[in-house]
Amino acid sequence: MKAALLQMTSGIDPAANARTIVDSVAAAQAGGAAMLFTPEMSGLIDKDRARAARHITRAEDDVVLAAVRDAAARHGLWVHIGSLAVLADDGRFANRAFVIDDTGAIRATYDKLHLFDVDLPTGESWRESAAYAPGERAVTVATPLGVLGLAICYDLRFPTLFQALSGAGATILAVPAAFTVPTGMAHWHTLLRARAIESGAFVLAAAQVGSHADGRATYGHSLAIDPWGGVLLDMGSAAGLGFADIDPARVADTRQRIPVIDHRRAIPPVEAAP
Repeated sequence: MKAALLQMTSGIDPAANARTIVDSVAAAQAGGAAMLFTPEMSGLIDKDRARAARHITRAEDDVVLAAVRDAAARHGLWVHIGSLAVLADDGRFANRAFVIDDTGAIRATYDKLHLFDVDLPTGESWRESAAYAPGERAVTVATPLGVLGLAICYDLRFPTLFQALSGAGATILAVPAAFTVPTGMAHWHTLLRARAIESGAFVLAAAQVGSHADGRATYGHSLAIDPWGGVLLDMGSAAGLGFADIDPARVADTRQRIPVIDHRRAIPPVEAAP
């Protein structure tokens, strides 16, 4: 089956971002895809949190989510919205992924577990936890492409999450992202290939790219990786839509050749030698 990945340069206007995604739903369906994957923060990228807050609502009132659900139903296509900023129950924001089926119904949601709080050598400083609540659960969901395990961006650096997802039956791992350029250049390809190899699973990573209206820059290079670690698709540094073939038999073959999931053991307490 075929997956479509949308590489986009989301801005500060949710309505404009919604139009980009809706147009991509139609194009993905026309291109023969069974499912479309979009990046982290598909509906809004704005580091001015006061300005962004005017657009962030509860999920049931989110204009981007409503538009994409309608498009998924009209075109009969599954869509994984990499994430949207929505209001959580405690009044903070949540960085939330949505899996929408071909009738427009929401099949699963996932809130980003690991929040990006870093100071980079370039002088960039990010404090996601200042506004966002972390998620509290790992999530898998059955899709036409296989059992999908959900992650978001910075989660990529925590392999125990992906071990849990693949151990729970995930054969595809979604890693939507808005990676910075310095961290993307250094780590993006290596980490994604490692997650695919150690899980014996496909990895689909739709990414933000380019210069955004709020002044930030993102790395791009949306990737589709097979269970052996081979790169099926690398979308480089331009916005657009890409396609990758997903053959479920590759998962079974890879896991038979190197049965890492069967060989996992609980790690005993670390003993510090004197």
